[in-house]
Amino acid sequence: MKKQIFTRALLGFPLGMAVCYIITIAVSLIWADGYYTPCVPELKELMGSEINAVMLQALLSGLLGAGFGGGSIIWELDNWSLVKQTGIYFLIISSLMLPVAYFTYWMEHSTAGFLSYFGIFVLIFTGIWIFQFFTGKRNVKKLNAGLNNIKSGDGK
Repeated sequence: MKKQIFTRALLGFPLGMAVCYIITIAVSLIWADGYYTPCVPELKELMGSEINAVMLQALLSGLLGAGFGGGSIIWELDNWSLVKQTGIYFLIISSLMLPVAYFTYWMEHSTAGFLSYFGIFVLIFTGIWIFQFFTGKRNVKKLNAGLNNIKSGDGK
């Protein structure tokens, strides 16, 4: 299992960087009036230059992707309940996501900014979880229907 966690984390690192890059393009298209904005101005100011800010953001995005990738092994632990899997996964990714969002200035550095960002994070997590849950449920129904067809002799 350690090898699977490491492999997924290793694959998640560049994926995290790629997702961040895609988000910066989308944000630039929406809010930057025709310019590319690779990071928020506060991070650029803190790091002393745009390249330093982008390197830090890329590293932290990669670590975030590694955490999401490595943590995904939790969904394969059949001896854990869905509630336990969800809770542990949520704790892992939120304990990664929130500090990264804070250090990269993706959230306003205030209580209201933190609560707003966390609320949006929870909504997105919940939406993805619900989508995955119902997709899985539908797939199980299809598998069961196929097995029932085979049992009754209707299967091909």
